[in-house]
Amino acid sequence: MNNNSIHANPSKSRSPRHRAREFALQGLYQWLLNNEDSGVIDAHIRQAHGFDKADREHFDALLHGAINNSIALREDFAPLIDRTIAELSPIEHAVLLIGAYELKNHVEIPYRVVINEAVELTKSFGGLDGHKYVNGVLDKLAAKLRPNEVAAK
Repeated sequence: MNNNSIHANPSKSRSPRHRAREFALQGLYQWLLNNEDSGVIDAHIRQAHGFDKADREHFDALLHGAINNSIALREDFAPLIDRTIAELSPIEHAVLLIGAYELKNHVEIPYRVVINEAVELTKSFGGLDGHKYVNGVLDKLAAKLRPNEVAAK
């Protein structure tokens, strides 16, 4: 992902929160591939074209929250996946970290919104059917982390 291809459809209207998720995805992708320091990644992404239109507070929460809590987040979704964490594509892995973090730490965001946003990110940046996989995993995780909300649907 370079600065010119941060989103798959530049003409598509995106909310500041969605943009924050896109930039967090880019940062997590970089972190997963290069294991760079989160501060270096953060500084790099803040210079990217379009970052000024992102929800900076949500970006900070997602990027740093997912990195700092990655072990616990992986423990949450590992029993729900059909492969090892190492076998996940970096995009699916990063989106699952974002989705798991939001489900666990941002209860003000409805679980269906969290899942939908994760699916959209995976459709834009992931492999052909990756969005179906992410949807299934996060749907099971939502039932585990937010049982009352899921049951109330």
